[in-house]
Amino acid sequence: MIAIITGDIVNSRKLSSKNWIDGFKGLLNTFGKNPMEWEIYRGDEFQLEVKNPEDALMIALQIKSYFKSKKLDVRMSIGFGDKTYKAKKISESNGTAFSRSGEVFETLKKQKINLAINSGNEIFDTEINLMLRLSLTFMNNWLVQSAEFVLTAIENPSLSQEEIGLKLGINQAAVSRRRKRAQFDLVMEMEKYFRLKIKTISV
Repeated sequence: MIAIITGDIVNSRKLSSKNWIDGFKGLLNTFGKNPMEWEIYRGDEFQLEVKNPEDALMIALQIKSYFKSKKLDVRMSIGFGDKTYKAKKISESNGTAFSRSGEVFETLKKQKINLAINSGNEIFDTEINLMLRLSLTFMNNWLVQSAEFVLTAIENPSLSQEEIGLKLGINQAAVSRRRKRAQFDLVMEMEKYFRLKIKTISV
């Protein structure tokens, strides 16, 4: 089982792509190789293969916090399943993970939802998507400072609040406030729960 994240940047024309494109490519490079495992196309759409499905939600949260730190937002669908055809470009590869990701992605705009999953397991999907929708009520409102904290904390899980503060150029009390404002502990609890549940399903 693999995961495929399909996404597009919300209102990308508001901000010149030079403000986010290099940083985003750098982020995607930490997850895989271009263009076989990730690709940006049509200027503001992208696809990424996540070999370990348990990591998929954490990576989606990382991508979201990256764009929120740039005063943008991102719409993403995560499809779980297999890969039956491996092409030189991810956009030409195929399998149930791809089709499930694509199916949900098509519905996001209409539903005004920025993050959803599709594993083909109805009970699992209903439960996790409900949790995601509840979390998005505050994640969609992350301010730049909160998003920067989330991104730094995800990328440096072993760092203390003091060390995160050094990276962000703020004191430990400010780090604590940003952590609280971003509801970071709640987000991480949800992510941990997702990790446990995804192990129990076969797609």
